[in-house]
Amino acid sequence: MTISEYTTPTMDVPVGEGTRVFLNFSVSLDDGSEVDSNFGGEPVDFVVGDGSLLPGFERCLFGMGPGQRQMFTVPPEDAFGQPNDNNVQVIAREHFDDDAELEIGLVFSFADAAGGEVPGLIVAFDEEDVTVDFNHPLAGRTILFDVLVHRVEPAELH
Repeated sequence: MTISEYTTPTMDVPVGEGTRVFLNFSVSLDDGSEVDSNFGGEPVDFVVGDGSLLPGFERCLFGMGPGQRQMFTVPPEDAFGQPNDNNVQVIAREHFDDDAELEIGLVFSFADAAGGEVPGLIVAFDEEDVTVDFNHPLAGRTILFDVLVHRVEPAELH
Protein backbone atom coordinates (compact mmCIF):
# COMPACT_ATOMS: atom_id res chain seq x y z
CA MET A 1 0.00 0.00 0.00
CA THR A 2 1.12 3.52 -0.69
CA ILE A 3 0.78 6.38 1.73
CA SER A 4 -1.84 8.05 -0.46
CA GLU A 5 -4.22 5.16 0.25
CA TYR A 6 -4.23 6.15 3.93
CA THR A 7 -4.91 9.85 3.45
CA THR A 8 -8.24 11.44 2.73
CA PRO A 9 -8.24 13.41 -0.52
CA THR A 10 -8.93 17.12 -0.20
CA MET A 11 -12.42 17.87 -1.44
CA ASP A 12 -13.28 21.05 -3.26
CA VAL A 13 -16.63 21.65 -1.57
CA PRO A 14 -18.30 25.08 -1.77
CA VAL A 15 -20.00 26.61 1.26
CA GLY A 16 -23.61 25.42 1.46
CA GLU A 17 -26.04 23.38 3.52
CA GLY A 18 -24.32 20.51 5.33
CA THR A 19 -20.84 22.04 5.36
CA ARG A 20 -18.39 23.05 8.08
CA VAL A 21 -16.65 26.32 7.25
CA PHE A 22 -13.32 27.58 8.63
CA LEU A 23 -12.93 31.34 8.17
CA ASN A 24 -11.61 34.67 9.34
CA PHE A 25 -14.02 37.59 9.34
CA SER A 26 -14.56 41.19 10.31
CA VAL A 27 -17.80 43.03 10.93
CA SER A 28 -17.76 46.80 10.40
CA LEU A 29 -20.32 49.56 10.20
CA ASP A 30 -20.86 51.43 6.95
CA ASP A 31 -18.81 54.32 8.38
CA GLY A 32 -15.82 51.92 8.45
CA SER A 33 -15.63 51.46 12.23
CA GLU A 34 -14.84 47.84 13.11
CA VAL A 35 -17.20 46.05 15.50
CA ASP A 36 -15.54 42.62 15.61
CA SER A 37 -12.74 40.79 13.82
CA ASN A 38 -10.68 37.64 14.13
CA PHE A 39 -8.23 38.49 11.34
CA GLY A 40 -4.74 38.07 12.76
CA GLY A 41 -5.93 35.09 14.80
CA GLU A 42 -6.92 31.51 14.21
CA PRO A 43 -9.90 30.90 11.91
CA VAL A 44 -13.21 30.03 13.56
CA ASP A 45 -15.40 27.22 12.32
CA PHE A 46 -19.11 26.58 12.27
CA VAL A 47 -21.61 24.29 10.59
CA VAL A 48 -24.00 26.05 8.21
CA GLY A 49 -27.37 26.30 9.94
CA ASP A 50 -26.11 25.71 13.50
CA GLY A 51 -27.07 29.22 14.62
CA SER A 52 -23.49 30.50 14.98
CA LEU A 53 -24.06 33.06 12.22
CA LEU A 54 -27.21 34.93 11.36
CA PRO A 55 -28.86 33.44 8.24
CA GLY A 56 -28.25 36.69 6.31
CA PHE A 57 -24.51 36.35 6.90
CA GLU A 58 -24.52 32.63 6.06
CA ARG A 59 -26.26 33.22 2.72
CA CYS A 60 -23.43 35.56 1.71
CA LEU A 61 -20.97 32.68 2.03
CA PHE A 62 -22.87 30.18 -0.15
CA GLY A 63 -20.80 29.12 -3.14
CA MET A 64 -17.51 30.46 -1.74
CA GLY A 65 -14.54 28.10 -1.62
CA PRO A 66 -11.19 27.80 0.17
CA GLY A 67 -8.89 30.78 -0.41
CA GLN A 68 -11.67 33.14 -1.45
CA ARG A 69 -12.04 36.52 0.28
CA GLN A 70 -14.99 38.78 -0.23
CA MET A 71 -16.58 41.89 1.27
CA PHE A 72 -20.37 41.90 1.57
CA THR A 73 -22.73 44.76 2.41
CA VAL A 74 -25.50 43.30 4.56
CA PRO A 75 -28.65 45.45 4.97
CA PRO A 76 -30.29 45.67 8.41
CA GLU A 77 -33.09 43.28 7.39
CA ASP A 78 -30.50 40.52 6.75
CA ALA A 79 -28.29 41.45 9.70
CA PHE A 80 -29.63 42.54 13.10
CA GLY A 81 -33.02 43.80 11.94
CA GLN A 82 -34.64 47.19 12.28
CA PRO A 83 -35.16 48.73 15.72
CA ASN A 84 -38.52 47.76 17.19
CA ASP A 85 -40.35 50.34 19.30
CA ASN A 86 -41.80 47.47 21.37
CA ASN A 87 -38.24 46.69 22.54
CA VAL A 88 -38.04 50.05 24.34
CA GLN A 89 -39.53 49.60 27.81
CA VAL A 90 -40.24 51.98 30.66
CA ILE A 91 -39.38 50.36 34.00
CA ALA A 92 -40.26 51.84 37.38
CA ARG A 93 -37.16 53.32 39.07
CA GLU A 94 -38.00 51.27 42.20
CA HIS A 95 -36.96 48.08 40.33
CA PHE A 96 -33.34 49.30 40.31
CA ASP A 97 -31.10 49.14 43.38
CA ASP A 98 -31.13 52.39 45.35
CA ASP A 99 -27.36 52.67 44.96
CA ALA A 100 -27.43 52.02 41.17
CA GLU A 101 -25.94 55.06 39.48
CA LEU A 102 -27.87 55.42 36.27
CA GLU A 103 -26.36 57.05 33.20
CA ILE A 104 -27.65 57.39 29.66
CA GLY A 105 -25.72 54.90 27.54
CA LEU A 106 -25.07 52.49 30.43
CA VAL A 107 -25.87 48.83 29.71
CA PHE A 108 -27.60 46.80 32.42
CA SER A 109 -28.23 43.05 32.43
CA PHE A 110 -31.85 42.02 32.90
CA ALA A 111 -33.45 38.60 33.42
CA ASP A 112 -35.73 37.50 30.60
CA ALA A 113 -38.85 35.32 30.91
CA ALA A 114 -36.83 32.15 30.27
CA GLY A 115 -34.39 32.95 33.09
CA GLY A 116 -31.59 34.03 30.75
CA GLU A 117 -29.94 37.41 30.66
CA VAL A 118 -30.57 40.16 28.15
CA PRO A 119 -28.69 43.47 27.90
CA GLY A 120 -30.62 46.73 27.98
CA LEU A 121 -29.33 50.23 27.22
CA ILE A 122 -30.45 53.09 29.47
CA VAL A 123 -31.78 55.79 27.12
CA ALA A 124 -33.59 58.05 29.62
CA PHE A 125 -34.45 58.22 33.31
CA ASP A 126 -35.94 60.42 36.00
CA GLU A 127 -36.91 59.95 39.65
CA GLU A 128 -39.83 57.63 38.78
CA ASP A 129 -39.03 55.79 35.53
CA VAL A 130 -36.10 54.36 33.57
CA THR A 131 -36.41 53.92 29.79
CA VAL A 132 -34.47 50.88 28.56
CA ASP A 133 -33.78 49.94 24.93
CA PHE A 134 -33.57 46.17 24.44
CA ASN A 135 -32.95 46.35 20.67
CA HIS A 136 -29.69 44.83 19.46
CA PRO A 137 -27.05 47.62 19.43
CA LEU A 138 -26.54 47.04 15.67
CA ALA A 139 -30.26 47.05 14.81
CA GLY A 140 -30.95 49.37 11.90
CA ARG A 141 -27.31 49.40 10.79
CA THR A 142 -25.90 48.28 7.45
CA ILE A 143 -23.01 45.88 8.11
CA LEU A 144 -19.83 45.35 6.08
CA PHE A 145 -18.91 41.67 6.36
CA ASP A 146 -15.35 40.82 5.24
CA VAL A 147 -14.74 37.07 4.97
CA LEU A 148 -11.75 34.87 4.10
CA VAL A 149 -12.68 31.19 3.72
CA HIS A 150 -9.84 28.84 4.68
CA ARG A 151 -11.48 25.44 4.45
CA VAL A 152 -14.85 23.89 3.66
CA GLU A 153 -15.69 20.29 4.42
CA PRO A 154 -18.79 18.15 4.70
CA ALA A 155 -20.23 18.46 8.20
CA GLU A 156 -20.41 15.34 10.30
CA LEU A 157 -23.96 15.28 11.55
CA HIS A 158 -24.67 13.01 14.49
